[in-house]
Amino acid sequence: MLFHPLRHGRVIARSSPRATRASVAAKANSARRRMTTRMAAMAMVAAGARMMRVATARREKSMWASAAKRWSLVLALASSGVLAAPVGEVTHLSGTLGVKRADGVSKLLSVKSEVQEGDLLTTEQETYARVKFVDGAEVVLRPGTQLKIENYSYNQTKPESDNVVLSMLKGGLRAVTGLLGKRSRERVMFNTATATIGIRGTHFGALFCQSDCANIPTTTGGPPEDGLHVDVVDGAIVVSNRAGSQIIDAGKFGFVRDPNSPPILTKGGVQVTMPQSISQNQSGGRGIGKNEQTECKP
Repeated sequence: MLFHPLRHGRVIARSSPRATRASVAAKANSARRRMTTRMAAMAMVAAGARMMRVATARREKSMWASAAKRWSLVLALASSGVLAAPVGEVTHLSGTLGVKRADGVSKLLSVKSEVQEGDLLTTEQETYARVKFVDGAEVVLRPGTQLKIENYSYNQTKPESDNVVLSMLKGGLRAVTGLLGKRSRERVMFNTATATIGIRGTHFGALFCQSDCANIPTTTGGPPEDGLHVDVVDGAIVVSNRAGSQIIDAGKFGFVRDPNSPPILTKGGVQVTMPQSISQNQSGGRGIGKNEQTECKP
């Protein structure tokens, strides 16, 4: 720093060029440090924001994945029958009635047990069971019978959705159709190993013999032949297979030997009867399968 003589009694100091440059450099360095600090802070804020966005995206992805898994589980359970709505109820039972659900779970049923689409119902020996479906239809199963509820779609206000398919794999039954069978009879089918039974506002019986009907009497006195035997109490049924089709009216018997033999009318047939305790409603309503109602005449 240079000193000049007194000017008006004061000493005036003047900075040297070197000192000025050092001061400027110091200020510049300070400014750069502040800028660097500010940029670092901004970078940290930006990094934090990115981390928050990534974390949020991961949480949302996880939530959607969890929701998708839950929905997939619901669909799987529904399709397997776990969440299926009941389509009927056991109203009468004498003996042991088992069910195998669509999901593979097996259990024993009792009176007031619900049945569902996909159920395979099995009666043990000496067991009779009666099931009432949501549209009022009723089915009584004989001992040693297997019945699968393939489909039972009924909505009181949507006739267009009506669809019933029941498969009798073995044994015998009596059936009385309900509201669905009255308004959409062409959409009600009973499958058997030898033929399909279509209904026309019907009360009918069916028995499938496979060398296991020796103790069941017929109207002709001898044991029934192997094959499908049917009888009609009210209305009519249409029995069909690849070999032909036959309408069987009330009071008549029918027989189908095998899938390659046409359904035929017979002069006599099997009396598919049920015990009084199973066939009659406790309230005195309609009976299903009592002797006086099911003995069709030749």
